Amino acid sequence: MKADHRHELKTNILAEWLGNLPQWTKENLITIICVSVLVIAVAGFYIWRSHSKSAQVQEQIRFTSLVNQISNTKMQILSAQAQGADRSFILFKPADALKTFADSTADDNLAAMALIKRAEALRTELHYRLAAVSNQDLLAQLTRARESYTEAVEKSSSNPSLRAAAKFGLGLCEEELGNFDKARQTYREIADDPAFDGTVATTQVKLRLDTMADYKGNVVFRPKPVVLPKQIKIEDFDLNKLDDMGPRIDAKLFADANLPAETNRPPDVNLPEDANQPAETNLPAHEPNNAAGAQDTDLTPKEPNTISEVLDVNAASQDANSLSAAADANVPSK
Repeated sequence: MKADHRHELKTNILAEWLGNLPQWTKENLITIICVSVLVIAVAGFYIWRSHSKSAQVQEQIRFTSLVNQISNTKMQILSAQAQGADRSFILFKPADALKTFADSTADDNLAAMALIKRAEALRTELHYRLAAVSNQDLLAQLTRARESYTEAVEKSSSNPSLRAAAKFGLGLCEEELGNFDKARQTYREIADDPAFDGTVATTQVKLRLDTMADYKGNVVFRPKPVVLPKQIKIEDFDLNKLDDMGPRIDAKLFADANLPAETNRPPDVNLPEDANQPAETNLPAHEPNNAAGAQDTDLTPKEPNTISEVLDVNAASQDANSLSAAADANVPSK
């Protein structure tokens, strides 16, 4: 079959179908409408679901940002307190933003969490104030916190964990106002409700019931202890204590400088018994009346190992009673 003939056949079939289309539409009008509605519904459902999911994600991101903003605000308040400034009022801004978010969102669970966080921010602002809180401010702000907790209880009816947390916040507000009996009743309702078993609030409630009696009285801090400056005792210098300090050693000298020097003794020298004593000089005895003989006396010390001079043997034969002869006994004869 030639190409021109085939093209002609296709053209004839299309023209025939277009010619019968109005008649076919009239016969199948209900079917066409149902199919069109179904296609549009399916497409709309997927578009709505995608948009809802995106919107829900955006709401979760926004809620997380508001909660982080409260944490950052607390750090700013503490930093200002270190410098002596009171900036606790900046917590009101994120608290109001959480209230706006709770009113605008369609998710009841997100709304309940936002209301709980708002109430916690309001209560925290009271604790972060440096100045004393008046009873009027305390009552007004805790009333706002209780309203947020109450609304959170209503919105979290399908979530036991959030509902228990909101009721626990109501008990804390009553306790801070001094209504301990009402706070204890609220805690008992949470602890006795089996729907709240396994929640975090149940554990917190049991702890508050055990320790509530410790917080009934006013807390009084002891005064800051006075730290006295350390006293340094200076003793008078006593000169009599110098002897107790031991020998003085010159630090500039070598370690062996203060030791006694050793004496090298020659082996052939006959020292006296006491080597440290000066040698005695044996001078000849002088007669009292012999002045001349004293001048002729030889005072030169003798060498230890030299032989003493030989005395004149002729002097011994002279008259022993002659004083002059005795005086000149060691003088050589003329």
